[in-house]
Amino acid sequence: MSLDKILSISGKPGLYKIVAQTRSGFVAESLIDKRKVSVNIHNNISVLSEIAVYTLTEELPLKEVFKKIREKEDGQKTSISHKDSKDTLEEYFFSVLPDYDEDRVYASDIKKIVQWYNLLHQHDMLGAIDEGEAVAVDEEE
Repeated sequence: MSLDKILSISGKPGLYKIVAQTRSGFVAESLIDKRKVSVNIHNNISVLSEIAVYTLTEELPLKEVFKKIREKEDGQKTSISHKDSKDTLEEYFFSVLPDYDEDRVYASDIKKIVQWYNLLHQHDMLGAIDEGEAVAVDEEE
């Protein structure tokens, strides 16, 4: 499953995966408790593949940030919790992404990224960050 099928829904905790489309939106399943919810297209949703993190030079796709976290943690869960202090979160994120823009990336953003990474890890969905690369390699040959 790619990050195109994984969402964050404003006002609802955690991440959701798209299960089916409906006329007025779609049905999504929570990664936290497996409950299915109907999501209207008027809800404020974010597809993970469309999210990027500000750095001092560019906007880095969330997929690349997840790869850096996975590399730092050797494929394991993060060494910190999303519930840790603001300073701990910022220090950790600086070790993952030293050139992130501290003026535009807030502690609340870092908290979400850490929580999302751990949710994807917990559900063995980190393979989604590698999808699309195999296609690019095949096209080059």
